[in-house]
This record gives sequence, C-alpha cells and structure tokens, in this order.
Amino acid sequence: MPTDPRGLRADAPLLDAWLRFHEKPPTPFTIPGHKQRHDLVGDVVAGDVPLYAGLDTMKLATGVLAEAEARAARLWGADVCRFSTGGATHANQAVALAVAGDGDRVVVSRTLHRSLLLGLVLAGLTPVWVRPEVDPATGLPLGVAPTTVRRALADHPDARAVLVGDPSYVGTVGDVAGLASAAHAYDVPVVVDAAWAAHFGFHPALPRHALQLGADVVVTSAHKTLPAWSQAALVLARTARVDPARLDAGVEATATTSPAGAILASTDAARALLERDGEQLLGEALAATRAARDRLRAVDGLAVLDGAGVDPLKLTVVLAGTGADGNVVEQDLLAAGLPVESADRDVVVAVVSLADTAATLDALAARLAASVERHRGDPRPVVGPAAYTVDPLPVLPPRQAFFAPSEAVPLDRAEGRASAELVAPYPPGIPVLAPGEEVTAGTLAALEHARAAGTRIAYAADPELTTLRVVRP
Repeated sequence: MPTDPRGLRADAPLLDAWLRFHEKPPTPFTIPGHKQRHDLVGDVVAGDVPLYAGLDTMKLATGVLAEAEARAARLWGADVCRFSTGGATHANQAVALAVAGDGDRVVVSRTLHRSLLLGLVLAGLTPVWVRPEVDPATGLPLGVAPTTVRRALADHPDARAVLVGDPSYVGTVGDVAGLASAAHAYDVPVVVDAAWAAHFGFHPALPRHALQLGADVVVTSAHKTLPAWSQAALVLARTARVDPARLDAGVEATATTSPAGAILASTDAARALLERDGEQLLGEALAATRAARDRLRAVDGLAVLDGAGVDPLKLTVVLAGTGADGNVVEQDLLAAGLPVESADRDVVVAVVSLADTAATLDALAARLAASVERHRGDPRPVVGPAAYTVDPLPVLPPRQAFFAPSEAVPLDRAEGRASAELVAPYPPGIPVLAPGEEVTAGTLAALEHARAAGTRIAYAADPELTTLRVVRP
C-alpha cells in the first residue's frame, strides 16, 4: 500500500486523491486496460492511476486538479498555472500557440530547445533570432543580453513576444530582469523556458525565479530538480500581456486526453514539499554541491563553473585544460554506477536536485576527479562555438521547411539547399542550422569544425553528420 512518508497529503489534493484510490481500490470499467492488476505485465504499471475515473470522477466533479494548480499558482506568484504530463516539451509548444499567431514574428534565443522550435513550427511563427553571449574561457553560453533583445524589438516592432531559455542546459544564468524590462518597453511578453529551474527562488542562495524577475510566462520541469515523475512540468503565467483563455486553449490542444494521474499527483506533492521543506532540503543539496565544487576545483586544469552567473545546484566542468576526454570519463562514471546528464569531449554536466546529499555528491566528485587524473593528457584549447561563425540565412518559414518533402543528401552536396532540420553542436547548443535556413559554405565549415573537435551534434537526423536533411527542390 503506498504511503505518505513526509505527511504531504493534507497540503496536496492530487496526492491525497492518489493515495485514497489505493486505500479503497475500485473495480474499474474504465481505462487503463491493466485494471490495476500486476499479475499481467508486472509492477511496471504500479501506481498508474488515471486522472479521469481515478484521481477524480470521469466528469471531474471534485476539482482536485484545479485546486492543485491554484496552489502552485499561489506559490510561484502566478495568475494561472497548468500542470503538464508531457513535460516542458508540451508546455513550450502550448505557450507558442498562446502568445502569437500564424506568420507572426517572435524574438527567440538561438539556444532554443527542440521543443520550442517545434512550438514555432506548430504555431507558424517566424523567429527573429538573438544569440547569447559566450564565455571565451569555456565556450559556454552566458545568456542573451537585454541590449540584444532591445535592438531586435526596435528592428522588428511587429514582434509579438520574446522567448528565451534560462538557465541554460549547462547552468549559466542570464539577466531575466533586464530581458523583461526590454520586452515590456515594447509591451510584449517574455516567455522563459526555465525547465532546469524549478528550484529557483526557494532558497536565499539561489537566483530568484523568472516570474519574480518580471517574466510573463514560465515553463518549468518538476521532474528535473524536484522529486516528481518524469514528464511532470508546469506552465505559470501572469496574464497582463498573455490571454489566459488562449493559454488554456494551447495547453488543451497539445495535451493528452488521458493524463497520467501519478505524474499529476507527483507534481502536486513536489510543490507541497518545496513549499514546506524546500529551503531546508535545498540548503543541504547546495552545501553538498559547494563541497563537490571545491574538491573538483583542486584538480589541476579542470574548470568548474561557479559564481554569480551560474546555478549553484548545477555541477558543470570543462576538461580541456586537463587533456582528458569527457567521453572516456563518462565510461568510468557509468562503471561506478554514477551516470551524468551529459558528457562530451570537453564538458561534463551533472544534475543535482534536492534529493541529493553530501554522500551522493562526494561519491561523484571523488570518481570524477580520479577519472580525470587517470586519463590526463596534454591540455587543449577550448572549442569556440561554431555557430557564431555563421549568420542564419532564412529562405523558407520554419513550418514550411519542416513539413515540406525532404531528402537526406551527403554533406558536401547540401550547400545552397534549404535545411529541413535543426542542427546544433552542443555545448553551447546554438544551432548552426534551423529549418528553412540555407546551407552555406560557412555552415558546412562550422559543422566540420565542431565535428573535428569531438563536439556532440544534437538533434540532427544523422548524428554523424555524413548527411543533412534538406527540402526537396
């Protein structure tokens, strides 16, 4: 029988509903088809309770989801909150549909996540790209400068919104308050994909969250730094510049009609935990992360991201100065049962959450330091972001290119063609190509530069980059 070890159910209506379902299990004549039997496919379906005819009635008569979303809105200081069982991917696409319409321009950070790109495609939006600053010492993105956004809005006064990702995948934090000020001067909303920042604003040592800094819409993942099920996410909005009815319509248009109750209940439980015990749990995780950073900083040549512009709960290291190959280091960590979020030749990224402790962080830091020493080689220069050598050359709207008939062609025959896909060397995750952009000689040179440096190529249909998908003539 499931339990509530931290006594959260009184403050989490969806968690309470999930527990009550198990305390008085029905004999359902509804989906899901396993009917709560574990003797058919095993415990893999344990805990799978639907929202409809599970946490609530088929007609949603008790309103537990609406109550849970209202509690989350109050905690984050939003006017509206919607839970997602499709992750930040679903949430980003819903927001893209909400903020602008077919053919409208939006200012978009070039470090967009694939889900945001697909949101642009689904909504038929035309991006005005803005690039983040990049740290020359590490080659990692620092965030889009407010002056860059202000310039883009001045050049495109018809733009309907500004969409950025912050913090970045590697944990660098930009000036969200400055971005909000720049956008609001043109009376357009700022949407922040803060998938990695559900913990921001809930400990004095952490940055404030994006709504506190003036953003209009925030998308965040409850399953990244909070203890929720995979695919748990939230959309949080202030509605002065965003139509709440249109936001609801965007959420419903892109959501499943059979939402997983366990994901919803875990989102509610994670919110209740963050509200009640978040500062304590985050404080312990932050202290452990600081200790791990100190240990790794003692490794000769290893650059450890730290300081005011970095999420204190993200552990990112750059190995170029040690000569060690991050892919080999990752194999050592996997063998020790310590998988990390990302590893390529130069950068290793470890996600820390409020579930981590001094013991888990100490084990990771010790193994990582030992592996770097084992595989130490000649220091090499940091690979600069290849995407910064390329000026995007749009020739088709993203949606038209994405849905157009396409073909895979050898890389050396792609020049002059319109890309049908997103290609982004990572890190720093800045696309060299987006759908609808022309493949130029500079594009090909940048991709070859990234590939030769051992940089991971994200999103491309062919990760080896022997071919590119381009629009058929």
